[in-house]
Amino acid sequence: MTFAPFEKLSRIITISLGITAVAYAIAEFDLANLTPLLAALFLFAAVVAPRASIPLPDTDIALTFSDACIYLAFLFYGGPTAILFAGIETTANCIYLYRRGFKFQKLMVPFNIALNIVSFTGAYLVWSILPTTSLVTGTYGSAQHLIVTLGVISVLHFVIASSLLSFIRAKNRLSEAYRSWRRDFSSRAMMHIVGAGLAALVYMLAIYGDVLTAVISAFGIGIVYFSYRRSVRDLKEAMSETERVQKEKSETERARRKEAEIHAEELAASLESQERANLALRKSEQDFQHAALHDALTGLANRKLFHEKLLARIAKYRNDNSAVYHVLFLDLSRFKNINDSLGHTIGDKVLSIAARRFLRLVTPSDTVARLGGDEFAIVLKGPSTAAKAKKVAQRIHASISQPFSLSGNRISVTVNIGIAPADMEYTMPEEVLRDADIAMNFAKAQREGVALFTKDLRTKFLERVRLEMDLSHAIDRGELSMSYQPLVRIADGKLLGFESLLRWNHSEFGNIPPARFIPIAEDSGLIIPITKWILRETTEQMAEWRKISAKTSDLVVSVNISGKHLSSEDLAYDIEYALERSKLAAEGLKLEITESTAMENPEFTLKLLKELKRLGVLLSLDDFGTGYSSLSILHKLPFDTIKIDRSFVSGVGPNGEDSEILQTIVSLAKNLRMKVIAEGIETQAQLSVLQHLGCDYGQGYLLAKPMTAAKAEEALYEGREWMPFSHGDSQPRTSLLKIDRTDASIF
Repeated sequence: MTFAPFEKLSRIITISLGITAVAYAIAEFDLANLTPLLAALFLFAAVVAPRASIPLPDTDIALTFSDACIYLAFLFYGGPTAILFAGIETTANCIYLYRRGFKFQKLMVPFNIALNIVSFTGAYLVWSILPTTSLVTGTYGSAQHLIVTLGVISVLHFVIASSLLSFIRAKNRLSEAYRSWRRDFSSRAMMHIVGAGLAALVYMLAIYGDVLTAVISAFGIGIVYFSYRRSVRDLKEAMSETERVQKEKSETERARRKEAEIHAEELAASLESQERANLALRKSEQDFQHAALHDALTGLANRKLFHEKLLARIAKYRNDNSAVYHVLFLDLSRFKNINDSLGHTIGDKVLSIAARRFLRLVTPSDTVARLGGDEFAIVLKGPSTAAKAKKVAQRIHASISQPFSLSGNRISVTVNIGIAPADMEYTMPEEVLRDADIAMNFAKAQREGVALFTKDLRTKFLERVRLEMDLSHAIDRGELSMSYQPLVRIADGKLLGFESLLRWNHSEFGNIPPARFIPIAEDSGLIIPITKWILRETTEQMAEWRKISAKTSDLVVSVNISGKHLSSEDLAYDIEYALERSKLAAEGLKLEITESTAMENPEFTLKLLKELKRLGVLLSLDDFGTGYSSLSILHKLPFDTIKIDRSFVSGVGPNGEDSEILQTIVSLAKNLRMKVIAEGIETQAQLSVLQHLGCDYGQGYLLAKPMTAAKAEEALYEGREWMPFSHGDSQPRTSLLKIDRTDASIF
């Protein structure tokens, strides 16, 4: 236990004053006072008095002879001797209590000794300066003098001691000090009065009585003392018995209270358990509400919450057109590849990282949501113009494109973002998301990353959607057909076969160019069922044409294979099924695969091509020179022919200039032991250069346009010549040189 700063300071001051008082008493002590009586008083104060005190039951009062020793020393030997006795008797009492097991706090023993010394010293000094009139003191040695002297000394001793102690305990607050003094007044005053009375009796006997009287008085006092002590002991035993009975009663009452408390605790526990259940239920409801409105993986708003917030924003904008907003539709590019190659666990982490990056790049007032899969949406409230919203989208695009490491894998993702600005025509969230999605798909198609919605984009998108829907039914409606462009050996004009070209004659819009509907088929996945249909049509057609004559028995039909079908596990099965169904020999079918598609995943392509070669079909690398081919991979791929892209053929000038690339490609193909086909031959100069370079085969409008199956079959029966002029002619035939560019082939 530690004292407050004021209390500690007060105790130190009191101890210092006590030391000063002791020094004063020693200085004023008369050596003539060293008498047997003083020795007897010393022994009584140091040994007997502490053990002779009688504590009064149920109070903090004890009848003690200690104060009597001080007052007797004062009466017999004066103030300085009494001051020393004040210190002696307090020290003796403290030692006695310590041996009885009482624990004193720090500074408590010196403080108690000093307090008794200081209070008696104060009383003595005050008494010394009092008027010495006979009215106050009486005749020296008289009973009046004795009573007045001891009365003044004891009262002053009591008042000073109790006041100092109360003041220190109250920590310098006078109101508390007064209440403390009043509380302890009666008990402490009684101790001083009893001590003064006992001192007066002993003094009177010593001065005026004889030995017999003193002995009788001492005997009487002893009888009274021991009788009183016995009475006190009996009273204490009676009180103990009463306490025991009261204790038993209290124990009974306590047991009843305990039982009641147990019932109360059980009730409280039951109520607490019920409250916990209610809290758990409320938390469960809150969690359920949160789960109903937020994405479990990323913690973002889900589609439902996003729609609610967007609907509120639309309503606010319609009431106040200054409350501008922009909606961003975001789609992670090639996220499926991450799931397929690294697993869904890594894919989920990538989505979480993307979500955190989105949140860091928008303001707290914006709303970021995961709509599902790898699709996200953002409502931007801050940007006031579409240009500013586009800058935010570009920052998001740049941030997401930054690669990062995850579980030992270096991950790189990109995002396509479409922006739909606020517009009064919007009344529902689905309308805004639709237009933002349209812009996102335009950004993906153009590979721009970010695109801003316009109504022109919507018109084109709706047209595209209409074409996609109609294309899915085109086979059943009989709107698809095949055209065939001859493949001719350049050296002698012999027909190698035909390249099959898809045509779509829409029931409402008429002929739709392949450049318009083929990308739709590839993006939508319709290209796979369409290619299956093409394989069935072309193999059956070629099987029939091979039966026409000996010259047609080794014709080949070329079919273009899209990238999506190439990555399909069913491609080999689809080809084998078409060959079995049509009874066409495998070498009568050539599959054309574009260079960019083949090199996208060379290892997979090599594995697939080897499987196709086991079927016996021919393989051609289409559009060679437009993509990126690694020579270390190219020589491993089992292609039979390389088809030179038309852009290199069309670049040849009238006099054969700019033919270096053609020469390089032909030379490379020869070294790789592959045949070469040149497409897009439109002029005699181009044909002459190719003949000079040793190109094996060619196709193009100079040789023959694409034709329907009926016209191609008619030409086969007629045995048509496929070169534009005979060997003796110096100019090509005019009718065959007329080029209709509207019939250009894409697929």
